Amino acid sequence: MSIYYSSYNEIKSGLQSGEITADELVKGYLQQIKKYAHLNVFNEVFEQEALAIAKAVDVKIKEGTSGKLAGMVIAIKDNICYKGHKVTASSKILENFTSIYSATIVDRLLAEDAIIIGRCNCDEFAMGAANENSYFGPVKNYADESRVAGGSSGGSAAAVQAKMCHAAIGTDTGGSVRQPAAFCGVVGLKPTYGRISRHGIISYASSFDQVGTLTNSVADAALLLQVMAGADEFDSTLSQTPVPDYAAQITLPGKKKIAYLQEALSSPGVDAEVKNTLVTAIEKLRADGHEVKAISFDYLEYLVPTYYILAMAEASSNLARYDGVHFGYRSPNATDLVSTYKLSRSEGFGKEVKRRIMLGTFVLSAGYYDAYYAKAQKVRRLIRNKTNELLAEFDLILTPTAPESAFELGKKEKDPVVTYLYDIFTVQASLAGLPAISLPTGNNSDGLPLALQFLSKAFSEQELLNFSDYFLKL
Repeated sequence: MSIYYSSYNEIKSGLQSGEITADELVKGYLQQIKKYAHLNVFNEVFEQEALAIAKAVDVKIKEGTSGKLAGMVIAIKDNICYKGHKVTASSKILENFTSIYSATIVDRLLAEDAIIIGRCNCDEFAMGAANENSYFGPVKNYADESRVAGGSSGGSAAAVQAKMCHAAIGTDTGGSVRQPAAFCGVVGLKPTYGRISRHGIISYASSFDQVGTLTNSVADAALLLQVMAGADEFDSTLSQTPVPDYAAQITLPGKKKIAYLQEALSSPGVDAEVKNTLVTAIEKLRADGHEVKAISFDYLEYLVPTYYILAMAEASSNLARYDGVHFGYRSPNATDLVSTYKLSRSEGFGKEVKRRIMLGTFVLSAGYYDAYYAKAQKVRRLIRNKTNELLAEFDLILTPTAPESAFELGKKEKDPVVTYLYDIFTVQASLAGLPAISLPTGNNSDGLPLALQFLSKAFSEQELLNFSDYFLKL
């Protein structure tokens, strides 16, 4: 019995015809998880629970009372709270922490009869571009086990890539859904900031964090977005904009005006095969009647520094709660309050998290606040204004998702700045709070996945999904 379905519509059809059951689907994915356990994709698999839920879903399907996601087997990133389950953000400091409530998105997925099969490995507190910063070890790429899966949602991307689940949920702060999606050859969607509730998501940088999807098809991304999006009384940053029926409204887009970054073709830092993929896409789009024009983004060199100054500042604030007193890891060597704070945090956090907390604290300190944090906020506004100005003229902005394909494990780890530069094309959407999607475009000469990214106006997910679905079939 095959579990390899390219879209949920195929699964739904199979479940309704009796060709397959939810129970058989879960068993098939569990078998795949065990077979490829060495890829280190999951921090925990909810085997017995997933099987029990699958049996209940099968009953609902027979009775005709099942939800929109009945039989969709989903993995969640290990920074998403699920009541009664451990949630660690792949950090020692939360190693044995059990969540006392569920994230809004988890409640919404379960309400539509999705089956959550486990929690996926990720960079510690979602900080990284390679999934090498996890307390539980790196995630390996299914396409080449000597390569990274990307980060920080590397486990979620690799789970879909290796067919350990049908779809996965990740979080995207500066590209943490889109970049691993590119490295693993799957579809990675980051919606507009404020489209999906952040309630129950362990915070990294609150003005950037956004829940995203990792799927094999645009239709599945649309369906998951529809289920998870919308107002939530627990998240005051959410938009009240009505949620369309994204999946049902996917249609052929008209002719579009598309901008592409000329720096993506001229920069020596972008791999030659990535450039070729971009050129091929531009030629295909032009041949199909779209207007595709080169642009230069004035603030390109400021994207990465602006993002990291602001994200690290927010991280230093958000992670202050992990103090060895309230919950989580407490050092056994502590003797008083001060040593409890110092030892618990220095022993509980990994190297990259400590680096970001210290840099964030530095840019927020009295002597440097204006020089770094305040200035970065002003530059963020300039970046947002310029991006919106471009999107007033163009329907979409096209870039590579990442400057090269998945790199070797351990290769970039020694120089954090090199790793940070992997976010050069993804942080623009994050800084501007706009929706963006990474789409697989085949493999390079080494058999590694390549991808391109489209970015669009705020709350124009429907148009982005329509065009993405068309583009993948072009």
